[in-house]
Amino acid sequence: MRAVRYTEFGGPEVLHVAEVPVPEAGPGQVRVRVGASALHPVDLMVRAGRFPAPLPTGLPYTPGWDVAGTVDAVGASVDGFAVGDAVIGFSSWLQTTVGAHAEYVVLDAASLTAAPTNVPATEAATLPTNGLAAAQALEFLALPEGSTVLVTGAAGQVGGFALALARAAGLHATGLAGDDDRAFVESLGATFLSRSDDPKGTFDAVVDLAVIGAPLLDLVRDGGGYVAASPPLRPEPVRGIRTFALEVLPDGSRLARLVTLVESGDLPLRVAEVYPFADAAAAHERMAGGGLRGGVVIVP
Repeated sequence: MRAVRYTEFGGPEVLHVAEVPVPEAGPGQVRVRVGASALHPVDLMVRAGRFPAPLPTGLPYTPGWDVAGTVDAVGASVDGFAVGDAVIGFSSWLQTTVGAHAEYVVLDAASLTAAPTNVPATEAATLPTNGLAAAQALEFLALPEGSTVLVTGAAGQVGGFALALARAAGLHATGLAGDDDRAFVESLGATFLSRSDDPKGTFDAVVDLAVIGAPLLDLVRDGGGYVAASPPLRPEPVRGIRTFALEVLPDGSRLARLVTLVESGDLPLRVAEVYPFADAAAAHERMAGGGLRGGVVIVP
């Protein structure tokens, strides 16, 4: 099969398409024929060797966290999936160094769920990682209906999902974003706050996806909550504020709940650009250029 790989860290030019063996599904696993897989900013950091945590030894790497595709083979002790099923899932590829930017990927069955109906694979592939991150953020906070939450980086993929999930949970969300993103933020039922102004107000919680950091704690009420974008960015608690950090893990059950919201129209999916394997370097360059309003998706 073909897969996007790199054998050394560096710029986008280290990416290439290689022929590699088709993986076999073991007990409790499912092999998926990949229809689409999303690209993320963290992929650029890992490729460049700048990831702020130890990386697994032994290049080459085949990256790819998200998969949308069809079941191709089912391992022993797997129930609920059959060959031909349309599925989506999340791959913890840094543990195995073999991810979803390939024609086939093997995942634990527990990390998969049925794909949303009537949604193309290119759109469905934008859901797993970013949707799970947004869901985890709100589950950390456990805010009662009617609570207020500020989401920074609200026009990004995770930010948009966080606003949509907040609305579905009956929360009053405020989205901090660029002036050009006002319409998008307000379309999700949130109050718009321009990032060109100093953030102000008092909130029950903050989801800080723009990595503004500890100064945002001044906007959180005593005993409120704060979610950082990653563990190294989690500030020390003050005034009884609970602080958390996102660390996305595979969770097919949580992903299934997100699919339900996609199918009901409560969780919109956005695609900015689609690239074939052969143009993976161009996909990385486009993401590095910023200004995206939707996912960058790679297809076989």
